Amino acid sequence: MNRTILIGGAWPYANGSLHIGHIAALLPGDVLARYHRACGDHVTYVSGSDCHGTPVAIRAKKEGRTPQAISDHYHEEFVKCFDKLGFSYDCYTKTSDEEHKAFVQEFHARLYQQDLVYEKETPQAFCENCQNFLADRFVVGICPKCKKPARGDQCDDCGTVLEPENLQDPVCAVCSRPVIFRKSRHLYIAISKMEKELSTLAAQGASWRKNAVAFTNRYIEEGLRDRALTRDLAWGIPVPRAGYEKKTIYIWAENVLGYLSASRSAAKKQGFDEKALWGEHAKHYYVHGKDNIPFHTIILPALLIANGEGWHLPDQIVSSEYMTLEGRKISTSQNYAIWVKDLIERYDPDSIRYYFLANGPEKKDADFSWREYVNSHNGELLGAYGNFVNRTLTFIHKYWNGFIPEAAADTDITEQIAALYGRTGSLIERGVFKDALNGLFEFVRWANKYFDTCAPWITRTTDEAACQNTLYQCVQIIANLAVLLKPFLPFSSEKICGWLQLKDEWQLHRIHGGVQLPPVQILFERIDKDVVDKEVQKLSL
Repeated sequence: MNRTILIGGAWPYANGSLHIGHIAALLPGDVLARYHRACGDHVTYVSGSDCHGTPVAIRAKKEGRTPQAISDHYHEEFVKCFDKLGFSYDCYTKTSDEEHKAFVQEFHARLYQQDLVYEKETPQAFCENCQNFLADRFVVGICPKCKKPARGDQCDDCGTVLEPENLQDPVCAVCSRPVIFRKSRHLYIAISKMEKELSTLAAQGASWRKNAVAFTNRYIEEGLRDRALTRDLAWGIPVPRAGYEKKTIYIWAENVLGYLSASRSAAKKQGFDEKALWGEHAKHYYVHGKDNIPFHTIILPALLIANGEGWHLPDQIVSSEYMTLEGRKISTSQNYAIWVKDLIERYDPDSIRYYFLANGPEKKDADFSWREYVNSHNGELLGAYGNFVNRTLTFIHKYWNGFIPEAAADTDITEQIAALYGRTGSLIERGVFKDALNGLFEFVRWANKYFDTCAPWITRTTDEAACQNTLYQCVQIIANLAVLLKPFLPFSSEKICGWLQLKDEWQLHRIHGGVQLPPVQILFERIDKDVVDKEVQKLSL
């Protein structure tokens, strides 16, 4: 029976370029989408650019441009980056899109009618120098608990959840001037009253990543706090309530609703029932980085519960750890980063995907090293996989005029491949992408040994039937590897699927003898090792 799958990839802030940390966290979403489509499931894979809020407004002020112009610029850049890397979104939109804004206002209008929303006057951080009310994360100071530097929403050092007014010596993160606090009336959502529902959700999160379970339980144990739904900012979605005409919806209370608005847009395009997508029989994955965990395990569920329309709550949380760069923390402010827009211009998209899926921060922090990247590409993609495909198919072209030799299926090889479909699919569904990919490359290495042991370059003249059998079995391996690897390496797999006329179906494939191969190309080019020093040098400029 085909399943109904929603996959939500985190929405990157449209106030700066994407870096490798974003890609490492988001790539698993595309693997899930491609895999479930190959299984015949109905997939809706959505994301978009997060365009509202203080970060974009501050960037716009610095550059003398409008927030709309800034966010549109980066949105377009994101779209190009994701397209070049093969992200197969069914809908990639932006929070400044009119459909999203209309949906959010509709959702919030109903939300305000519920018992879990109330009004409250509260102090708001204001920077007199910048002449702006500040989002919590744009107030920095000293944590009252551990006495270390902290943001106004949370201390990264000790993990304490904070309010800006709790900080000692609070200053504006933009200009470093002291902030003042002004009283302002806002709408709040009573997350504290949903502890039972959120605790139950966390307890059912057997398929959540460990960091998601740990973080969520910690937030609950420390005491859930109510959150403001509205904000004194000009750049955002207007609040659909009388008396709030000069306020906007707080960014955290509208960007996570992008999963709902984007899925509605995708459902319209697909001619699919939106209610089925958010019904009890659907399965929802949320894919993001460690810093976004509370937004997907506390904030989003709280909004869905409080709205009262029976929205489907998150099933699987696929939350990555952090990615560092050459042993140091990535810093966008210091320009210490590898920008995706530059990376995709110089390197093969499958090569980029392979590295971050095989070496990414899936269960623990991971470090990107240019040396390891080049070695990974040359040793695994080119030296193992590309070499196996090339040596087999060029041999057939050279000695069999491109016609796949006739032979019977090898039972042992067939059983190995069939087992790979089950094992790889199970790992992908559990969010264990690194083991899934490594398992496939173990089989690639086995296939190379099989080719070497059978030595077709010798049997071609001494035992033609044995040579034909070897080449036939290798073609079966290549065909099935192309399908098995397609969620991870879509570009090279698409080439092989074209050569062998394969359908994108998650099942054992058999290529018949006698079929003529078209001209084949080398799948991967070698990367010169000189690249390492050149790329590392760029980081220090």
